[in-house]
Amino acid sequence: MKIFAISDLHLSSAVEKPMNVFGNSWDNHFEKIREDWINKVGDNDLVLLGGDMSWGMTIEQAKPDYALVSALKGKKIVVKGNHDLYWNSLIKMKQNFPEFDFLQNNAYRIPAHICNDKNITDNAQNANGAVISGTRGWNLPAKDSDEADIKIYKRELIRLELSLKQAEKLKRDGDRLIVMLHYPPFEANFASTEITQLLESYKADFVLYGHLHGKNVRVKPTVEKGGITYLLTSCDLIDYKLAEVCEI
Repeated sequence: MKIFAISDLHLSSAVEKPMNVFGNSWDNHFEKIREDWINKVGDNDLVLLGGDMSWGMTIEQAKPDYALVSALKGKKIVVKGNHDLYWNSLIKMKQNFPEFDFLQNNAYRIPAHICNDKNITDNAQNANGAVISGTRGWNLPAKDSDEADIKIYKRELIRLELSLKQAEKLKRDGDRLIVMLHYPPFEANFASTEITQLLESYKADFVLYGHLHGKNVRVKPTVEKGGITYLLTSCDLIDYKLAEVCEI
């Protein structure tokens, strides 16, 4: 099976929030994503969705956006983005969107061959799979950071470690550790941070991040750092095409 990633879909079926105010490339952007998805993803592949799925303010407003993604092939895991204001408890998210799995202080093990049902299942007989963990993240502390931002950042750091600890319990020999973040784990110069140090200590193989947008953002699609491959997933910055993470 193949594992793909994309983030920042910013769908707005139930609210008036067109993304083309940020440039013409956003015109019909989900149709571009859908076309690429159809050409790449099979029923038993996995797509990791890195936050900012919907502009909906409530679960009811977000449902038509999730329905668009649900109609596409593949298993799907979602992590929260800063604009996912409808996001509630893990239980409520799963109740309202049963076709998806969600990361919130938890982790999932994906065997190399997964059952063809709606939910991700574990199989003790399958090795060389992948373990998925992660959290939203937040703006990295800076000289002008206020106390509220620093508090949220520290809380997200705790949540990341909770997820990584859960991943460590699930991980088996040969498994790859994939970490999903919404916010970037480093600044534009890719210098080390508390987040990258934590990721290295748990020996992550791949780290996915998004949140960034626009032609003027200084980014690289792939960064190799500390034994980890970091992949940018913001849909506009990867030409509205799913990034292939790995194959298991």
